[in-house]
Amino acid sequence: MTLLSTAQHLARDTRRNPRAHILPILIAAALACGAIALVTYLLWPTWTTVPLSDPSRLPVSVGGTLFNVPTAAVRMKIQRHSGAQERVDLSFAYPSLEPPARKHVTAETVEDKVQPIDRIFLSIAAHHDSLAPDTRLRTIYPRYLDQAASTDDDLTMRAFRDGSPYGGEDLFTSTSPTFSARCTRDAPTPGMCLSERRVDGADFTYRFPRSWLSQWRDVAAAMDRLTTQLRGPRG
Repeated sequence: MTLLSTAQHLARDTRRNPRAHILPILIAAALACGAIALVTYLLWPTWTTVPLSDPSRLPVSVGGTLFNVPTAAVRMKIQRHSGAQERVDLSFAYPSLEPPARKHVTAETVEDKVQPIDRIFLSIAAHHDSLAPDTRLRTIYPRYLDQAASTDDDLTMRAFRDGSPYGGEDLFTSTSPTFSARCTRDAPTPGMCLSERRVDGADFTYRFPRSWLSQWRDVAAAMDRLTTQLRGPRG
């Protein structure tokens, strides 16, 4: 109402003095600029864009079991979300067990020689009531193993027979601490080991270089720590 009465008053003055029409235009422009400035000032905080970053950990349900997964450890971008998933593939730097730093490799920086593996890989997958890893260790593997065995540093090795489903692999076991791993043999590519364990509705499958067996107790402890860290709160 104040602006309307002011405009009417200025209009009457303009009719009396036609040369005074510039003054109301300037005043109206000043009032408009002031109003725009006020609105801009009040609304400015809502225009600020704050970049959102991924949470450091994701609550993921696999096989109906909750796990707290470090976002940076997820190997596949399509799996980098919370909620129910059939499988999640992770990797961790060893021995720190921190998510590995991302390395950008180009044609200029890649090398022909094989790079040493400094990561422990983990797949968490729903087992759907399949044969448990410890049951497979007790009842299936012994059918295909050679009788000969060798023990070094409390770690027993037995080879799988050639022609068996696990031909070309060796089985390593220990009871103090409990440890088992099925490993391929070194060839043009380094041998890799696979160690499995069941956690409620999911199976954990760890993969690491066979050369790490020289410190197998440290590897066993690392897998135990990761299993504990990833396990979510029990319902």
